[in-house]
Amino acid sequence: MTIAVPTARRSLRLDGFLDAAGAWLLALIWIAPLLFAVWASLMPSGHALDFSGSVAPTLDNYQNAWNAAPWGLYFRNTLLLVSFTLVGQLILCTLAGYAFARFEFIGRELVFMLVLLQLFILPEVLIVENYAMISRLSLFDTIAGMGLPYVASAFGIFLLRQAFKSVPVELEEAARIEGCSWLGVLWRVYVPAAKPVYLAYALVSVATHWNNFLWPLIVTNSAETRPVTVGLSLFGAPESGVNISTISAATVMVVAPLMIAFLIFQRQFIQAFLRAGIR
Repeated sequence: MTIAVPTARRSLRLDGFLDAAGAWLLALIWIAPLLFAVWASLMPSGHALDFSGSVAPTLDNYQNAWNAAPWGLYFRNTLLLVSFTLVGQLILCTLAGYAFARFEFIGRELVFMLVLLQLFILPEVLIVENYAMISRLSLFDTIAGMGLPYVASAFGIFLLRQAFKSVPVELEEAARIEGCSWLGVLWRVYVPAAKPVYLAYALVSVATHWNNFLWPLIVTNSAETRPVTVGLSLFGAPESGVNISTISAATVMVVAPLMIAFLIFQRQFIQAFLRAGIR
């Protein structure tokens, strides 16, 4: 037994080392393209692949990229898109999650399973039907037309249902005794208790629709409604000239707001998903 214990400890340390090494390796693989984009954006034109360190970095690529396209308009459109989509999702998912968590009605579990089936359907499968519906509603080339197909989120409904189910029923009963209506209970009890979940879901929703490309490409025709993803694809098109340094600078500008938001809220983001386990 005295020999087996050190051996077991060495085995545990080796397993821990391998786990840490694997995690660092995966992290480096994931972040390598971003690191290259940052490096290339700071190099003069024609020196993006020069890793010798002999070339002085410069910020001229960011100025050139900003002046070459209406990025201010693109960012405004993207902010309007993610705000419109997120507000609609929060309202609809809150009401639906509250109903599934606290109300008893015939077929509740069946309806909830049907809602979850949306998770297995890729958005690209519905592009033709969504395009036809947006055209019938005369929302083509509008912010609402880009965001409306994503307002009903099965993931958001599931996440908020799980968060509401974790709230003690005694709090709801106390609020009802005080005279709160069902909506009053939702607003004063359930919504404050689920704030970390709302924050995590907001980050996921904003990141998803900030990076969405195919659907905005289909339903937009003008710079007045074009988001940053579509603008970046047009900016980096071969017919407009390929300059790796300038394109990398534009790419960093597009992804920087999401990276900053995640770094600020990463703790709340992780804790929210840990709390939202299946109950």
